[in-house]
Amino acid sequence: MSDGIPVAVEIESIIEETPSVRTFLLSREFEFRAGQFVMVWVPGVDEIPMALSSSSSITVQQVGDATAALFRKSEGELLGIRGPFGNGFPAEGRILAVAGGVGAAPLRPLVVTGTVTCLLLGARTRKELLFAGELSGMTRVLPATDDGSFGHHGPVTGLFSEVDVGSYDRICVCGPEKMMYAVLSLLDKEGIAERGYFSLHRYMKCGIGLCGSCCIDPAGFRVCRDGPVFSGDLLLASEFGRYCRDASGRRMAI
Repeated sequence: MSDGIPVAVEIESIIEETPSVRTFLLSREFEFRAGQFVMVWVPGVDEIPMALSSSSSITVQQVGDATAALFRKSEGELLGIRGPFGNGFPAEGRILAVAGGVGAAPLRPLVVTGTVTCLLLGARTRKELLFAGELSGMTRVLPATDDGSFGHHGPVTGLFSEVDVGSYDRICVCGPEKMMYAVLSLLDKEGIAERGYFSLHRYMKCGIGLCGSCCIDPAGFRVCRDGPVFSGDLLLASEFGRYCRDASGRRMAI
């Protein structure tokens, strides 16, 4: 369904993954690459981009009007789905994955394929570590929590001292942009920024590269079409980690 035409899908079941995150299992499977996204239309509210956490699911954190409306949905209700769109994470070579919070959702399909050698998984608390139990059975998982309730006490970037980052062919990253920028800075210091792959989140309207609302400075890359996954070398001189734009196009600090 990459032609941009929405399809109606039924919510078959809802899983409470953490106190703030739910997975919505859908009645349709989509052929996709880990890191690609779909535009999810919540009838009467809004249409927003969301990464697929499997071929038939989206995993959502309540952060705004559309996600709040989605959290009020029940099994059997309908959503509109367009996509999948964009590019995804590379699946070649020896891969280190780095996830923060709900950023574990687009990385989950990559881990499930068996291509991830190690996953650094961060969250605010132990209860918010997304997919920790499931993914620990598929790869080596090193956890970190902001409050120290499990694993490393501090940000997930503190786990880099426990891995030989230079031994990995790809470092695939998704999570809060400040965290991702910190990872890019670490890779840049090692001289391997081009091995990093980062999933960007920007305000989107069309999702297919026409409206320009998700363009990033200074090159004008469209996150929906040229991303959402970008290699680190393309982001070093960009707005990444510094600012983004709201629906009116005004700059907002990250």
